[in-house]
Amino acid sequence: MIVLLPPSETKAAGGTAEPLSTASLGFPGLAVARSRALAALDRLVAAGQDVSTPAKARAAADNAAVRDAPTMPAIERYTGVLYDALGAASLDADARDWVDAHVVIQSALLGFVRASDRIPAYKVSEHTRLPGERMRDLWSGAGDAIEGFALDLRSKAYAALAPVTGAVPVEIVSPEGRALNHWNKAGKGALVRSLAEAGVEAPSVDALVAWAASAGVPLTRAEGGLRLVVQDPRLVAAR
Repeated sequence: MIVLLPPSETKAAGGTAEPLSTASLGFPGLAVARSRALAALDRLVAAGQDVSTPAKARAAADNAAVRDAPTMPAIERYTGVLYDALGAASLDADARDWVDAHVVIQSALLGFVRASDRIPAYKVSEHTRLPGERMRDLWSGAGDAIEGFALDLRSKAYAALAPVTGAVPVEIVSPEGRALNHWNKAGKGALVRSLAEAGVEAPSVDALVAWAASAGVPLTRAEGGLRLVVQDPRLVAAR
């Protein structure tokens, strides 16, 4: 089972590992697209970036240093509501190993990367205009790298950018059936944490739903995929 996550706009600074080596990243079939994306980022940096605010200045500096900056595991690089709820740093060794083996994050700069892949800080999203490249052209075929049962927790924008055939999307709703915003991301992060802590090995939707029922996780079948009912992300935790 693979769990697909979106990236986040916010990222942790720094790192202790060696600079980016695209050859060491998972999914080597994306090497050409990664090279094109990084070359386009070089052109964006050379053309000059907006540094009118401290946040924009930091983003510009991150992009300028992307090839030489220290790296850290992708699951630690990304921050924000989803990644805070997942809490990779607080997982025990077995659960962290599960995350490293099963979680794949979709980067707008590097394509699909494994949770354990070392990546630098950068500021590129699906909306970034990279000189000479279109995001959809770069990553439209990237989904071919994902094999087997994939639980899709990506945003609609990232799922459309790199479609994965057969990936099963998860809808996050309130107990009343309403779509959620903030709790959407928190619920997804909490679900992944529960999967990791339980060491779930589900080869199919049926197997995953059966685990959820046995663990008291409110994840059920829905039209077009699965539905997770969340009022408070703590309710997602396996009981």
